[in-house]
Amino acid sequence: METKQISAPDSPILDLAELERPALEAAFDAQGLERFRARQIFRWIYRHGVTAFDAMTDLPQQLRAALAAGFTLTTPQIVTRERSVDGTEKFLLRLGDGDQIESVFIPDTPAMTFCISTQVGCAMACRFCLTGKMGLVRNLTAGEIVGQVRVLADALDMRDKRFNLVLMGMGEPLHNYDETMKALRILADEHGLNVSPRRVTLSTVGLLPALERLAREPLMPNLAISLHAPTDAIRGDLVPINKKYGVADIIDACKRFPLKRRSRITFEYVLLAGVNDAPDDARRLAKLLSGVKSKVNLIPLNAAPGIPFERSSAEAIDRFAQILADHHLTVSVRKSRGWDIRAACGQLIVDGTRRSPGQHLATLAFGN
Repeated sequence: METKQISAPDSPILDLAELERPALEAAFDAQGLERFRARQIFRWIYRHGVTAFDAMTDLPQQLRAALAAGFTLTTPQIVTRERSVDGTEKFLLRLGDGDQIESVFIPDTPAMTFCISTQVGCAMACRFCLTGKMGLVRNLTAGEIVGQVRVLADALDMRDKRFNLVLMGMGEPLHNYDETMKALRILADEHGLNVSPRRVTLSTVGLLPALERLAREPLMPNLAISLHAPTDAIRGDLVPINKKYGVADIIDACKRFPLKRRSRITFEYVLLAGVNDAPDDARRLAKLLSGVKSKVNLIPLNAAPGIPFERSSAEAIDRFAQILADHHLTVSVRKSRGWDIRAACGQLIVDGTRRSPGQHLATLAFGN
């Protein structure tokens, strides 16, 4: 077949990383190209990890040349990669504009899990989270969110293996709603990585308008709510957005959230010594979650410079968990992973602020 020119010289170069497959098919169709070629390209990028058009060998040579002229494919670059004695790995990634983010691979949890970011920084300013101290630099694009998965899958030789995803890295996913959901659609595409939403968990502090919007999505990830306190008085001090969307409002939204028959909402609760770890706090939490299809993930704080709290004692953690269990709640205590490489919950940090391109404070907030 004779391949038409994909774009005129004065047309903008399209980034394949930012296109869902239907959008790529529509772009091909609009220029008189065969739609199935878009599906082939999608498989090359996501199933085979190919980023060079010349390597897409089942495409006609003329089409490959046209692709090189009319499209680009932006991929995050690994700056550093560190491995913990427990197998956890953290990746510092540089984006196209020089901004940096971190992603984490957590093996045997019990599945293989990628923890990825949705923003550079975070605007939520939770007091126990280092990411919140840097503020929000910018949202990630869908291509940058998915790009983390592409890079980790290639680096870990896991492109043909099953893995889970947790959106628990830098940023608040629902604060970057449109790009986050676009990324999940790209990841779920059957011609690409085919990551089922059942293997994806989205963690949010509870931005109610976005949470209610998520409840209407046809593609529904598992939901985790970063609660961290049973009352507005405590949570308002820890999570500033609570002053706008209170505990009762969040719980009410969770009760209305559509769940599959065996699904539950996970409530994440960082235990802070003398702040939210008392027996009365556990009893209040149990009462609060009564009637909600839920499970509680207790997260002992990994203390770090810049966080004005201390880790609860082992006795306080065990007591808190036992009280919840006695009230018939499903409860687990998250094990710290990657402590020796500063990859445990809330520990990841790269020195520097946005003084110049590529110099940023990058952290992972409670991602493993």
